[in-house]
Amino acid sequence: MGSPCRMKHKVLESPLGKIEISGCDAGVHRIKLLEKMFPRPGSRRDGIEASFTREGLKGPKEMTTELDKCAAWLEAYFCAPETVEGLPLPAFHHPFFQQDSFRRRVLYKLMTAVKFGDTVSYGQLAALAGNSRAARAVGGVMRHNPVPIIIPCHRVICSSGKTGNYTGGVGVKEWLLEHEKPLKRKGAN
Repeated sequence: MGSPCRMKHKVLESPLGKIEISGCDAGVHRIKLLEKMFPRPGSRRDGIEASFTREGLKGPKEMTTELDKCAAWLEAYFCAPETVEGLPLPAFHHPFFQQDSFRRRVLYKLMTAVKFGDTVSYGQLAALAGNSRAARAVGGVMRHNPVPIIIPCHRVICSSGKTGNYTGGVGVKEWLLEHEKPLKRKGAN
């Protein structure tokens, strides 16, 4: 038996390539990088506004409010990141979010405690989520994060300070971290 959700999909063009967001009326299920483009180093913000578009829909004609919120949030993240903090987050409806679990606590703690431009180690995030000895488990949660960028698994790095792995590729992780640096510097003033 399939999912009781009537799934809808939207494809966005971003500086990182095509991103598909999918979900149902109850919320966003997944954000997936379909094509990986590797922006040139230093191209952090140049031309971003021109390279983000809401390409048409795939699937049902009508779009859910939560997918529209997700698209608006991603557009702000890439085009006007200084506005992201004030935007409403979409509801999440992936099964990971439907029950209380360590996985859910890790994802929500990452989303709420690690701010734009900051980073946290796997061990630090494990401690924030209530189990300081679960750094490896946090790595597994990051690998299976269904809504990357909004739940910023790119901000989780190795305790040595190395970038570490990323489902979208290390180049994408480095680009996302670099994209956030100007706001971190601005917030430090």
